[in-house]
Amino acid sequence: PAQRAALPGFLPKNGLNLGLDLQGGSYLLLEVDVPAMREKRVSNLVEDVRTTLQEAGISTNGLQRETGGVVVSIADAARYDAAYEAVRGLIGAPGPNGQVERAATRLSNNRIRLAFTDQALNTMGASAVDQSIEVIRRRLDSSGTKEINPVRQGADRIVIQAPGQSDPAELERLIGQTAQLTFQMVDTENSVQEAAAGAVPPDAELLADANGQPYLVKRRVLVSGENLTRASVGADQSGRPAIDFRFDGAGARRFGAATAANIGKPFAIILDGKVVSAPTIQGAITGGSGQITGSFTIAEASEMVNLLNGGALPAPLKVEERRTVTAELGADAVSAGALSTAIGFIIIVTFMILAYGLLFGGVSVIGLVLNGILIVAAMSLTQATLTLPGIAGLILTFAVAVDANVLIYERMRDEARAGRSVIASMDAGFNKAMGTIIDANLTTLVAAGIMFVFGQGPVRGFAWTLTIGVFTSIFSSVLVAQVLLAYWLKVAKPKKLPIAE
Repeated sequence: PAQRAALPGFLPKNGLNLGLDLQGGSYLLLEVDVPAMREKRVSNLVEDVRTTLQEAGISTNGLQRETGGVVVSIADAARYDAAYEAVRGLIGAPGPNGQVERAATRLSNNRIRLAFTDQALNTMGASAVDQSIEVIRRRLDSSGTKEINPVRQGADRIVIQAPGQSDPAELERLIGQTAQLTFQMVDTENSVQEAAAGAVPPDAELLADANGQPYLVKRRVLVSGENLTRASVGADQSGRPAIDFRFDGAGARRFGAATAANIGKPFAIILDGKVVSAPTIQGAITGGSGQITGSFTIAEASEMVNLLNGGALPAPLKVEERRTVTAELGADAVSAGALSTAIGFIIIVTFMILAYGLLFGGVSVIGLVLNGILIVAAMSLTQATLTLPGIAGLILTFAVAVDANVLIYERMRDEARAGRSVIASMDAGFNKAMGTIIDANLTTLVAAGIMFVFGQGPVRGFAWTLTIGVFTSIFSSVLVAQVLLAYWLKVAKPKKLPIAE
């Protein structure tokens, strides 16, 4: 690290990343709880319908929740059309694909159904997994330097490999928090004690703060964390750690309108189902920014800021499997990989020198060393992760590189034995062997491409190392060998080809 830091600024300073099997770390297999997410979205839909009709002054005989939506019964038949138009206003604008997520339907007996479309319900799972992957990546690797790469496995599972992270419980704690931040009004019209006894109003819910104090809050969310643009650690008037936040334009307008309409009333700031604070609105807050105060330590505030900036998880995550690879086991794998690479290299060097002499065999060895350096450099540049299967791909690449030299040298030997001059034999060796070399490497590239597209984890690491090695081996075994042998031919001016004997 010190040597990399001392390099000039224009040079790259990326190091070679070691995978979980080489460096040690934590492995987590998570399942996205899609049914819970659908349940939550339907609950929000029910509250939207209830609040919208209340604000429109339309009485109902009740709301009946069903799969994917809600059915509301209108008390006054004369207000049925007005109720339908009010409910239709909750459908929302079409999404990027031009389709709306909700549909309103007239039913018999003065009933209206508002529900998510079948397409919306079917795509919720896939979109939840994609969003969860991005949120997890931002939470665990906010700086982009920890090489933590969550990937999808199957329809609703996520695999997380965290090299160097020896405590999977810490990863679970950071990942398990959904970081759902909401601002909801406190219900001052009903008794908290009655709600605690079981009489909770249908449009409210009973929550508690960190100390266990109960709060009765309205279910309707005024503003949520989806409208946050930035969160940072600040300090309150007493100098204690606090969380400063800022909304986007839509969030600022909604927050300003909500605070202007509820001056003198308390509202609750809720994070993951717990009340952080419940201040009283002193005036309209139209600036789009605010501060969350509480009994935070600096570490807790910093962690919460990281979670809020990373975004809220769209659905809860369940840990299906956890595994820890110790650093000692990783070190053993590195040693075994280094030993196997060294043995393979020595065998190849010995064979080439015995088969083609010190000159031609030595040129192949120089190309081989350069090939290894280029592979490591390319992997560092692309920030690819080296795993045990990757080391296997590296050893295979050495064999592929030498194979090109063998084809070239054998063609030279055949041409020289046929009576052609040294320069003609060397030229024919490179030209006539090139077609075979390209065919062989193209076949290898196709196989590596198939493994990379359809494989996961270690298989992809093997395929990526093999792909890099194909390009570097062509450069090292053909171009480097051609330049070095041309220089030898110019200087030595041999009368016959050494490998022809």
